[in-house]
Amino acid sequence: MPYAQPGCDILCPMPAPTRVREVGASRAAAERFALLVAASSRLLPPPIRRAVPVDMVGYVALGLVTFAVDLALLVMFDRLTPVPLAVAVVISDVLAWGLHFQLNRTLNFRSQAAVGPEAMRYGLLVVACLGLSAGITTAAAALGVGVAVSRIAAGGILALFGYAACRWWVFRCHHPRYGKGQPSGARPTTASTAIATNTSAR
Repeated sequence: MPYAQPGCDILCPMPAPTRVREVGASRAAAERFALLVAASSRLLPPPIRRAVPVDMVGYVALGLVTFAVDLALLVMFDRLTPVPLAVAVVISDVLAWGLHFQLNRTLNFRSQAAVGPEAMRYGLLVVACLGLSAGITTAAAALGVGVAVSRIAAGGILALFGYAACRWWVFRCHHPRYGKGQPSGARPTTASTAIATNTSAR
């Protein structure tokens, strides 16, 4: 039977009984990740800590992890398989984007909505990011900016754009991270308590 998550008007399917154990394991992993991200955000300078949401720290962390996976896969395909370099780049990018989607969905934004519509929105986001990356890099190069600098600038812009799109569009039916919007009488989780404590300490 579908139900509406707190703060979201989209009906989300209830997990099937056979998936209760998987859901519990995923929830435990999400709690551990939230605690780690909350602890990491406390290491930021106070002005940045006040301005940057905790789930943005998680988004950046997962982005670094998937970038490392992307690079490792590319090197592996290039050195251990006979596939052309262009094919290796496409395969490693697709796998890394898929991992990025799944990690953000389960660990960072903790969405319980149907995966199909979210995957479609994420696919559109990937296409938009690729187009923006090529456009920003080309425009900066035309203005005389070095390729490395233009790629770094494009990466920063795309990180902000990707986070905003994931938080408010792709995973718009995500789990409340700061205790806001929880149903009355619900007990806050350990991770939510830690994040709330971190937020109040800013």
